[in-house]
Amino acid sequence: MRTITTWLDRVSDRDNVKQPIYDLAFRPDGTQLVVSCGQRVNVYNTADGEVIQRLKGHKGTVYCVAYSKDGKRFASGGSDSQIIIWAQKQDGFAGILKYNHNEPIQCIAYNPITQQLASCTATDFGLWSPEQKAVNKKGVSSKILCCAWTNDGQYLALGHFSGVISIRDKDSNEKVKIERKAPIWCLAWNPSRDDPVDILAVGDWGQKLSFYQLIGRQVTKDKELGFDPCSIGYFSNGEYLIIGGSDKKVSLWTKEGVRLTTVIEKSDWFWACKVKPRQNYVATGSNDGTVTLSQMVFSTVHGLYQDKYAYRDFMTDVMIQNLVTEQKVRIKCRDYVKKIAIYKDRLAVQLSNQVVIYELLSNDDQTEMNYKPRWKIQRALECNLLVVTSQHIILCQEKKLQLLNFRGDKEREWVLESLIRYIKVVGGPVGREGLLVGLKSGLILEIFLDNSFPINLIKQKSSVRCLDLSCSRMKLAVVDENNNCLVYNLATKELLFQETNANSVAWNSDLEDMLCFSGNGLLNIKASTFPVHQQKMQGFVVGFKGSRIFCLHIYAMQAIDVPQSASLYRYLEKGDFSNAFKIACLGVTESDWRLLAIEALQHMDLVTARKAFIRIRDLKFIELINMIEQAKKRSGFNEKMHLGDAMAYQGKYTDAAQIYATSGNIRKTIEMYCDLRLWEKAREWAQTTDAVDIVELIRMQAGWAEETGDWKAAVELWMAAGMEIKAVTIYGNKGWTDDLYHLVQSISSEKTPALEKAAEYFKSHGQTQYAIETYLRIGNQSAVLSLYTESQRWDEAMRLIESGETKVDVKRFWLPYAHWLAIHDRFEEAQEAFMKAEQPEAASQVLEELTSNAVLENRYEDASYYFWLLSQEYLKLIKGRSASGLSTEEEGYLLKFQEFRELSDIYFAYSFIFRYTDDPFTTLHPETVFNIARYLLNAIPNKAPLGISKLYILFALAKHAKDLGAFKLARFTYDKLQQLRLPNNWIDQIDLATLTIRSKPFSDREDHQPVCNRCSTANPLVGVRGNFCTNCKHPFLYSFGSFEILPLVEFYPDDDITDEEAERLIERDPPIGGLKSNNKADSLVLGEHVDTFETDPFARVLDRYEQEGVTEPVFVSRDVLVMMRRTEVFVKRWNSVGVRNQYYKLMVPEVPVILCPSCYHFFHEEDYEVASMQKHRCPVCRVSSDGTL
Repeated sequence: MRTITTWLDRVSDRDNVKQPIYDLAFRPDGTQLVVSCGQRVNVYNTADGEVIQRLKGHKGTVYCVAYSKDGKRFASGGSDSQIIIWAQKQDGFAGILKYNHNEPIQCIAYNPITQQLASCTATDFGLWSPEQKAVNKKGVSSKILCCAWTNDGQYLALGHFSGVISIRDKDSNEKVKIERKAPIWCLAWNPSRDDPVDILAVGDWGQKLSFYQLIGRQVTKDKELGFDPCSIGYFSNGEYLIIGGSDKKVSLWTKEGVRLTTVIEKSDWFWACKVKPRQNYVATGSNDGTVTLSQMVFSTVHGLYQDKYAYRDFMTDVMIQNLVTEQKVRIKCRDYVKKIAIYKDRLAVQLSNQVVIYELLSNDDQTEMNYKPRWKIQRALECNLLVVTSQHIILCQEKKLQLLNFRGDKEREWVLESLIRYIKVVGGPVGREGLLVGLKSGLILEIFLDNSFPINLIKQKSSVRCLDLSCSRMKLAVVDENNNCLVYNLATKELLFQETNANSVAWNSDLEDMLCFSGNGLLNIKASTFPVHQQKMQGFVVGFKGSRIFCLHIYAMQAIDVPQSASLYRYLEKGDFSNAFKIACLGVTESDWRLLAIEALQHMDLVTARKAFIRIRDLKFIELINMIEQAKKRSGFNEKMHLGDAMAYQGKYTDAAQIYATSGNIRKTIEMYCDLRLWEKAREWAQTTDAVDIVELIRMQAGWAEETGDWKAAVELWMAAGMEIKAVTIYGNKGWTDDLYHLVQSISSEKTPALEKAAEYFKSHGQTQYAIETYLRIGNQSAVLSLYTESQRWDEAMRLIESGETKVDVKRFWLPYAHWLAIHDRFEEAQEAFMKAEQPEAASQVLEELTSNAVLENRYEDASYYFWLLSQEYLKLIKGRSASGLSTEEEGYLLKFQEFRELSDIYFAYSFIFRYTDDPFTTLHPETVFNIARYLLNAIPNKAPLGISKLYILFALAKHAKDLGAFKLARFTYDKLQQLRLPNNWIDQIDLATLTIRSKPFSDREDHQPVCNRCSTANPLVGVRGNFCTNCKHPFLYSFGSFEILPLVEFYPDDDITDEEAERLIERDPPIGGLKSNNKADSLVLGEHVDTFETDPFARVLDRYEQEGVTEPVFVSRDVLVMMRRTEVFVKRWNSVGVRNQYYKLMVPEVPVILCPSCYHFFHEEDYEVASMQKHRCPVCRVSSDGTL
């Protein structure tokens, strides 16, 4: 590990007096560093050390600074007893708040969660947050020297001059008290969130470092420091901490309290040291006024031997990893690990003051990872490189190599001509191993431990960076400082080849002629003299074993599996099957093994072919090789014919046939194709000779297959002979529908008779899907639809119908489908299906059944909806050309339409009454319940419809009539209730109400009496003839939300005016002015101001009707229609020629009214909008605003 100074600044005042740096703090994102400099606070840019701003505000020395966790503000405190909160503005930092203590500020700390600031002095400490105006202060008995919050911001640790550590909660209450014997000068909580408990690191001026849990329990024994600590800072991951103090050093420690190394050393005390968030940078402040930002570079300490890789972890641990099995073992050294070396069953670890040599307990098991310490050299050894062998360690120090035994005795020393750049153990006998050494001068040596004289191997001009020997030690690979990879023959000193762009190299330990090297983000693999194979890779190559390459990338070692296929193919192209087999043994795919085996067999290298086929367990080819070897022993061996056998075994029948033909054995070609049932090929070859007729041969073979019971072979043969029906008949009679299905796939769609026969077999054996697919192939859509219907696969049938590819037989599809839907209680869909089946009576019957069920189950809102649907069905049946030209049957439909529509309205209204009386709670307004009850009493004839209780209606009306001041109506309804059979729990309540109502006036409030919008007559609350005016017989029109009477008057155009003409007249804009009436006729007046009555011809019509006492419907002329505003006229368009439109005039335009375009019910605009927001549809017909149900 090394430290690089990024920047430093020496702080002094105007008189050039150095200002001690007592504290500093990083901004949470690490971009700024705040430093206390005398009476100022300096803000530095951490990137380059530039002073962003020098802040003035304190009148004394600044002792402490702290940054809030959100990075929006920081605080400073000092000898002037003031705390200043600083925040960044557009033109720089500025103080936004000050508050005072009675004593100088010793330390401050921001809560990492709540942004609460703790400020401490000699006599008290205070807690301030941006939400509070006052500072909550708490007195203490001893001077506070340091403070720190836990990671979750729940507790604050205070370090006192008396040696007490006080842990307090956010409300300043002391929870834990720890007593030590020396002043607590610094403390810090471990920021790691992986630890199960919070750990507090404490440095006291008894020159000790200690660790405590949140509950006050000490974790480890005290650590002797040897100096007075002034500052403690944790790294972001909590694994390391730094300590600075009176020893004029900043040292690195583990979280367990193990000292690792010195990070920075100066000529004066360090008062402050902090770690940059999430980075390996350390900021320090010393007594001589120096502010320094340094980068800590953690170097990789590791060693590799074959597939065992040892590396340093957390600075004090050694991890041994098996790169093949990924097994890992950790050795805890509890000291700073400086160097690591591994060789066979030995592991050497250099610590601060000793070297420990470990031994693998079992060297026989390659996966064994149990290392135990065996030898220790109890003294500090300095070296650049460390190497271990079976009985020695080798220390490399610049030009010198020292050989030490495991007792620490120096046995031999080599002093070389130049700096040592690379050293590696290349194996050898125990105690006499060889070392491969590369020097800066370019000289490459081999040194044996039992020989004092190095052996010169190669001398090159450039410096050596990396070395490796091939497994036979006959070739040497070198990477020089120019990034060239050079390969030498050690016997002849000849340069075999060289490659560029290399930074490391490694020979394959299992193959002599293969090496790899890395460089420029590429991995290069070279086999023999073939071109280099490249693939992307980051890092350095450090080992190559089999098909695995070991690569070091940054701090991590990884094993990369590399394919050997490229090298294998090159050897196969060269015809070198022996080396190709060696390459394959390193690791290739099964297809590569097969390729090697086939190539060797085709070149009659039977030994390699046999081994390759054994590797992939291909018994068929192994038997072929045995046959060829036996044939070789006999005379007359025909190599070409056996080569043809090899081709046939590979499936290359065309090549096999050609080879058979060139060897003069055409009959074998015909036999091969006959065995393969490739009858066409066999016939082609038979035509070249006097062989038998192949077609006849096929037929004969098919008949023989049927006689012997080989049904599948018979089918294949009949198919080859073109007799598909016979093939279908075999499978069909046997009931082998799956086989028949696969057979059908191979029959052309033009073979209609065979496919139809197959479909019949499928149908008879219950394989409907197979039959459907077969009929689809021949385009018989009608048969497909019939099968869908019979098997009740309605979804597929519907898709087929929607595609328009077939004509639907109504009775064969829709009627069965409708019955199926009705059986499965899907009545709404059944009703639609009956309509499509041209069975309107059945459709209506289904709806009536739905309605009856809804009423019996007290689902009155659903019953209303179904009655509305019934009314619509009967409306659709009215096909007359005009309202006056209806047939007797259509007049019955019209009556049914009106009847069911009235029932729909009644059940809809009654659903509210039922919920009101049946449920304990209701959201309905009293006026709404009152209006609904009146509506129902007026609308229901003497005999109530099924499921509707007049008792419920009278009860609701009586109760709300009394509450709303309609005492006369209340007395009437209570008298009616006394005549009915009441539930037991209602009797007392109604009896009492009947008595108390008689104490009220026998009258109703006038504002409750309904007023006719046509004749302005006040009507009784409950009529005796229905929901219409007692004077003019005009029907009352209700809002089907609140059931209030709407200011609407129904009218009709004159008989000579059609609906289309009436709507055109209404759509016109009325002329300015109006119609004036004289004794003779109405006249149109333009641009002349007249009063409302004069300009509203409809009002005059109503007035005329009133004066004449006419109770018939209101008829208006064209002149009146043209004067109506289209926004005040509502039209019910029944979309039936036999039913005329209905017209309504809004008499009070200020009352917003909405007409549902589907069911033609009127609503107050507010009622309709509330229903739309709640259910997103009309409450009566359940049609949404986009027209969908």
